[in-house]
Amino acid sequence: MDWKAISKSTGAWPVPPNLLNYKETRASFSWKDAWQLLDGLPQNRGLNIAHEAVDRHANGGRRDHLAIRWLGKQGEVFDFTYGDLKQLSNRFANVLQKLGVGKGDKVFVLCGRIPDLYIAALGTWKNGSVFCPLFSAFGPEPIFQRLRRGEGKLLVTTERQYAQKVAQQRPNLPHLQTILLTDVYENISEDVLALSEQMTAVSDQFTIPPTDPEDVATIHFTSGTTGMPKGAIHVHNAVLTHAVTARYALDLHPEDVFWCTADPGWVTGTSYGIIAPLTLGVTNIIDEAGFDADRWYHILDEQKVTVWYTAPTAIRRLMRLEFDPLAQYDLSHLRFVASVGEPLNPEAVVWGQEVLHKTIHDNWWQTETGGIMIANYAAEEVRPGSMGRPLPGIQAAIVRRIDDKHVEQITRPHVDGELALKPGWPSMFRGYLHEEARYQKCFVDGWYISGDLAMQDEDGYFWFVGRADDIIKTAGHMVGPFEVESALMEHPAVAEAGVIGKPNPVIGELVKAFVALNPGYEPSSKLNLELLGFGRQKLGSAVAPKEIEFKQDLPKTRSGKIMRRLLKAWELGLPEGDISTLEED
Repeated sequence: MDWKAISKSTGAWPVPPNLLNYKETRASFSWKDAWQLLDGLPQNRGLNIAHEAVDRHANGGRRDHLAIRWLGKQGEVFDFTYGDLKQLSNRFANVLQKLGVGKGDKVFVLCGRIPDLYIAALGTWKNGSVFCPLFSAFGPEPIFQRLRRGEGKLLVTTERQYAQKVAQQRPNLPHLQTILLTDVYENISEDVLALSEQMTAVSDQFTIPPTDPEDVATIHFTSGTTGMPKGAIHVHNAVLTHAVTARYALDLHPEDVFWCTADPGWVTGTSYGIIAPLTLGVTNIIDEAGFDADRWYHILDEQKVTVWYTAPTAIRRLMRLEFDPLAQYDLSHLRFVASVGEPLNPEAVVWGQEVLHKTIHDNWWQTETGGIMIANYAAEEVRPGSMGRPLPGIQAAIVRRIDDKHVEQITRPHVDGELALKPGWPSMFRGYLHEEARYQKCFVDGWYISGDLAMQDEDGYFWFVGRADDIIKTAGHMVGPFEVESALMEHPAVAEAGVIGKPNPVIGELVKAFVALNPGYEPSSKLNLELLGFGRQKLGSAVAPKEIEFKQDLPKTRSGKIMRRLLKAWELGLPEGDISTLEED
């Protein structure tokens, strides 16, 4: 697709997209050449995320450029320039040193999207310590599990969060030496301190120590279907992936106003809510509040957001509203919209084109990959329902396991298999904390095996089929839940759908769908039959759901993924497992 044609159709492209020709860019790309996007620490002292994201801008011509605009729940607006961020993160790094927190020590942060969270992240990286974000809505048990497993030495949190979720477990957290409270102004005890008092007592000058690109920078805890949460280890070198993908997958330019709606408790909120936009020197919008359609449209309008990165679940919520947003809000500045978290249904792409007059660009990656691996691009064709094509520098393939140690690559188009990546990209996770054997199992025959099933078409576009452990085996057929969910969502009554396999003595598993309805529709036996018939019509009898249950609130993770395993646990009366990432109303 020609970018000039896009410009004529939207009027919102001040400059050409960063990636104008996908094939040529892939052919000429090298990670070595991509280092030109970064500065490195002065005097060849290594690579540090915070230097690339803040200090190099503050030391140059963008010192007074707006780095973060923070929007509070009650209407407060705080602006931070790159110069401000440098001084504040310097202070936090000095606080860590004063408290005996050094290189490799784990700094956990448990709070909402408040400025202290972002300053703590940057100061932690400056100090060579390890940033470990937690969802503010976590309960006491998942917080305890992560603090204990991560051997957290310092925790930044609020007075309420500490009292309700951490204090009682302090005796069982021997590594946790200091608590910094963001919302008190006097120290409570020798080890429960007021962050503001500590910050004012130290200098705003700090020299980042030598940082090896392979030094650990961040640990993101991600829940599996069973067992304890996994701590995915990421290093400072990941910032190179963030810089490249911010340019190519999100098409960020220096004068953009960028808004990533994800919480830093989820990897997207750290990689693309903090590191990537700041590394490219853009203005980053941070909203403290949760989802509210009117508020979100106001932000897009009033802040003149040009690039917006959000989740399919939020898009589907917007789709349920019965009004024309362009009649009430000025979205003319909005140039590029991207989505991640789970596959974006084709009808959502169509909705974006018809209602927002913007194409929503889906992309794919994981906590383990650290950055976007496959994407739809600004100047390239978007095929609704496809996750897109691999980033320059990323080799992806569909493979089939031969045995535990060998796979073969599937080269024929439209054949399902496991999505795999060739290791070596800078943001690839370097391990699971304390679980080396589990880490090694992720790599088979020279490939990282993602655990996602997908297929590739004849033009190199990848299409999500489902998680390997979500696939439904029914009457000899392999059914991907996403395909069924997407088909059901084409019915005007269906807002969201979650599909599972239900054990059946005759056919192995039957396909069951849990359906949330759009406004104006009520559950009924008539609608149930109508949806069953619609599914058979769209999918055929072998794939279509045999049972439908209306459930207005489908369980989701905080990153917006429908928790199919939880639906299945409820259906079969099985243990729920780890529900620490379950979204709460």
